[in-house]
Amino acid sequence: MIEEVLRQLPTESTQQAAGYPSLFLLVALGSLVPVVPTGALVSSAAVVASHQTSPFALLVVFAVASGAAFLGDMCLYWLGQRGVGSKNGSRWLEAISSRAAPERLDQAQQKLEEHGTVVLVLSRLVPAGRIPVMLACLLGGMPLRQFARGDVPACLAWAATYQLIGILGGSLFPEPWQGVLAAVVLTLLISGTPAVWRRLRARLAG
Repeated sequence: MIEEVLRQLPTESTQQAAGYPSLFLLVALGSLVPVVPTGALVSSAAVVASHQTSPFALLVVFAVASGAAFLGDMCLYWLGQRGVGSKNGSRWLEAISSRAAPERLDQAQQKLEEHGTVVLVLSRLVPAGRIPVMLACLLGGMPLRQFARGDVPACLAWAATYQLIGILGGSLFPEPWQGVLAAVVLTLLISGTPAVWRRLRARLAG
């Protein structure tokens, strides 16, 4: 899926015609369901944008990525609220709950009580931290408007972080595809290492 988007981003004209809308849709979809590695996607788009002649390419990638992440979060939170408010819940609330380990949810609820919506910013930057915090907000009855106020800086910080990873990866290699490969590998390592560590720790403890 990433390769398809990258093929749509080889030139500035293609970025404007198809690449940016594809980036927006995939990041928004990845915020709803965990089928798209959104961090790697943003980093890859940043690599390609850093090799373009337009000085605004990186700014557009940042705006598209952060806007899509925010839209996806808002949709998922709204769907989760409907599940909390209904008598029988919903499949969306069940899906969110299934992606949050009980211990991570307990930690998220504690941090939310101590620090409020500031935790949303950190949850976006910590791998696998977004869903437990979102579920804690849902179970705590946080209104959508309040969640949105905390999610705006969270999405901006998230997009800036992964775009920076892409820019750094792109600057190390002369060819865009080399920078894309480096950025994808790095972002996957960042997002996957905590999960591997938790499984290893649980296996050793058992």
